[in-house]
Amino acid sequence: NQVDIGNAIKPFYGDEAGEKLTTLLKEHITTAAEVVASAKAGDTTKLEDARKRWNTNSDEIATFLSNANPQAWPLAGMKKMMRAHLDLTTAEAVARLRGDWIADIAAYDKVHTQILHMADMLSAGIISQFPKNFE
Repeated sequence: NQVDIGNAIKPFYGDEAGEKLTTLLKEHITTAAEVVASAKAGDTTKLEDARKRWNTNSDEIATFLSNANPQAWPLAGMKKMMRAHLDLTTAEAVARLRGDWIADIAAYDKVHTQILHMADMLSAGIISQFPKNFE
């Protein structure tokens, strides 16, 4: 999935940008796994370190995207969107770790809705920046 997303932007922003986004997204996923593993193990030191790195990575993704298309993706909005994604994903993981299946399902639905909104916003930004590619 991360590679596919990086590849999807290459026709618009170039190979280097696509590879950079892939790298950032792979880091996002692996760090999320560290957050969950640390929480599950009850290791608060590792959990705090992983959460800090996850937040830093989300800011890096937001900055990367904003730099690519600042009109459609202003930095403050991108950071807010990415932090919302982390918060929703964290709520889902916490519910699952606690065995609160009702909350887990509700959190999953929120994550799903938010990620679809994010995809729509990114697609709309690319279309607005490169309208001739979509005629």
